[in-house]
Amino acid sequence: MSAIQTRALSKRYGDVVALDSLSLAVGDGECYGFLGPNGAGKSTTINILTGQLVPDDGEARVAGVDPVETPVEARRHVGILPESGRPPSFLTVREYFEFAAATREFDPATAADRVEAWAERLEFAHKLDTLCTDLSQGDLDPIMQERVKEFFETYRAAGNTLFLSTHFVETAAEVCTQVGIINRGRLLEELRPRGMDGDALLDRFFASVDEDVAEATLARSSTG
Repeated sequence: MSAIQTRALSKRYGDVVALDSLSLAVGDGECYGFLGPNGAGKSTTINILTGQLVPDDGEARVAGVDPVETPVEARRHVGILPESGRPPSFLTVREYFEFAAATREFDPATAADRVEAWAERLEFAHKLDTLCTDLSQGDLDPIMQERVKEFFETYRAAGNTLFLSTHFVETAAEVCTQVGIINRGRLLEELRPRGMDGDALLDRFFASVDEDVAEATLARSSTG
């Protein structure tokens, strides 16, 4: 069974296509790098996988669980390290921590301890099967970037699954077992980066994205 699977996943924001029939599968124990420029659809995908957003069409599964139909059950299997550390706007900080502790089935004493702990540590406090990260390592100093990469490698080595949304090609080349390149909501290419350095993966990334831009330009000109 795939740890993460999407099938023909689509999402629009008005006239903007965020996801265009996205289909992918991530096996247990993989580190899947979701590589794309800003606005490619990476965060939208993670928000659907973690039950925070409802797609317009298609379906998603995390550990075999539908995060749209049963979001609380899905969150027992998947954690998220979001791009922003802020809680949802409709919850207070304490309500957010209490909700997270309840879905992880912490006992009251443990929950109280976690509320006082550093916010990001709560993301890893329960026994996760899968972790989705939407993290900009550009905000971290070099030492912290290395520690984050070490955590990713240790976490996956324990048999867990990582879904790493990033636009940092070097990180993807170093820690990911599989990479999917996304742009304009479409999955353009999947590859295994083993043996590739950051420059080689960057070349593949630009080749895929430039081709996608060219296709979009041709499509517009043919309908104009």
